Amino acid sequence: MWCHRLSHLQRSLQNLLRRGVTCWAFQQPSFKSLFPLAIHWHHTASESLNCAWQQHEDHFECFSLELQYANTVMRFDYVWLRDHCRSASCYNSKTHQRSLDTASVDLCIKPKTIRLDETTLFFTWPDGHVTKYDLDWLVRNSYEGQKQKVIQPRILWNAEIYQRAQVPSVDFQSFLETNEGLKNFLQNFLLYGIAFVENVPPTQEHTEKLAERISLIRETIYGRMWYFTSDFSRGDTAYTKLALDRHTDTTYFQEPCGYNNYDRAVINTVPYDVVHRWYAAHRTLTVELRRPENEFWVKLKPGRVLFIDNWRVLHGRESFTGYRQLCGCYLSRDDVLNTARLLGLQA
Repeated sequence: MWCHRLSHLQRSLQNLLRRGVTCWAFQQPSFKSLFPLAIHWHHTASESLNCAWQQHEDHFECFSLELQYANTVMRFDYVWLRDHCRSASCYNSKTHQRSLDTASVDLCIKPKTIRLDETTLFFTWPDGHVTKYDLDWLVRNSYEGQKQKVIQPRILWNAEIYQRAQVPSVDFQSFLETNEGLKNFLQNFLLYGIAFVENVPPTQEHTEKLAERISLIRETIYGRMWYFTSDFSRGDTAYTKLALDRHTDTTYFQEPCGYNNYDRAVINTVPYDVVHRWYAAHRTLTVELRRPENEFWVKLKPGRVLFIDNWRVLHGRESFTGYRQLCGCYLSRDDVLNTARLLGLQA
């Protein structure tokens, strides 16, 4: 059994060395230096829990805990474990805020004892303070557990995928008057980054009312609600009948929505030896954005409102003739996600 563990450890060391990982503890390995690392696993008394843990020491002479539980191998720094203590003296369970001063914790802290009782892990620290963790809480809040957790499904889609999904629009009355209608809308919005509301009276007032159902409308240099038609005197391509390439809005804000090729300022903060690489990257991005399979074309008509997540989806338009009126506004992303959370969505 020990030979098996030792050979496994040696293979791990060889893999690390092949990857170029440097660690002074692994230089000139000997049987004496390797053997102690192979015998520190502690198993629970209850075999049904299938839980085991061991301590590690890194090259900073600090210690950490490796925990195997619920088919997950987790690694915790002891500073993290002390900092996240949920005892009454360290954490206010009513406000969900820390009482412990994180900066006061020894960066190389190590517990005096570790004990497992049923499904709870207990740490007794050098000053006598006891921290206890439910094993399931550790899984949910570990780095490894978070990697396995889907906060809210996001679908990476193109035109074919979206059309095949036949995502239903939400009716105006249901959107305004029921939480179920609003929740269905926000679920679609989180899934795809776009969502539609149908049968909206085609007025600026009703569009504003619709937006306020989700969150506060963001005041910008364009005002609270913007309403426009073709007017080249505004000095903006959006106010013309010309085509608009794929973009997101407000890239010139301190908190911009995203990418916009039209409003890009003079490139004067990038040195000469990087400029060509920037243009090469820009070309690669543009080619992907302009692939036909990545475009979803929809013709808006009076009574149909489109919401776009500017962090995920770009928008644009083809050139047109005739007369067109359009109104809209901007919503704060934080407020939209907060509304989704209040309705039970993990946004």
